[in-house]
Amino acid sequence: MAIVRWRGRFPTSFFDDENWLEPTWPFNVSETGLDIYETENSVVVEAQIPGVPEEEVDISVEGNVLTIAADHQETEEEKEDKKAIYRETRQRSFRYTTNLPRSVDAEKADASIDQGILRVEIPIAEEERAKKIEVKSKK
Repeated sequence: MAIVRWRGRFPTSFFDDENWLEPTWPFNVSETGLDIYETENSVVVEAQIPGVPEEEVDISVEGNVLTIAADHQETEEEKEDKKAIYRETRQRSFRYTTNLPRSVDAEKADASIDQGILRVEIPIAEEERAKKIEVKSKK
C-alpha cells in the first residue's frame, strides 16, 4: 500500500531575514491535505475540503492525472433591521492535480463527501491488477 500526503506548498526559506518572526511551514495548518493510498482493487484519494458543498467540487481524470478543484464563496447575511458597515465575504478555492500511482478505470469512479472529507475511489484498471498464473507440470 502506498501513502502520499501533500500539503500544497513548500517554504521558500526557513531563515528569511526580513520576516524571521512570522511562522512558516509547517506551522501554517490552514492548508488542506491530500492523501492517496491503494487498496487491493482501487486507488483512493481523500482531500480535506471543510465547508465546500458537493455541487461546487469538480473532479476529473485524464489519463493517469487526477484533478480536484473547487471555488467556494460565503457571504455573511445582512440583518434586515441593521445597516451593514462591514460585510465579510470568504472565498476559498483550490486545485489539486496529482499523478495516480496506477492506471485506473475512471468510468467506474465513485466520490462522496462526509464531514468535510472528500473521498474519491477509482478502480485499478483490469490490465494493472495482479493475475495469478497457475503452474502446470508436464507429464
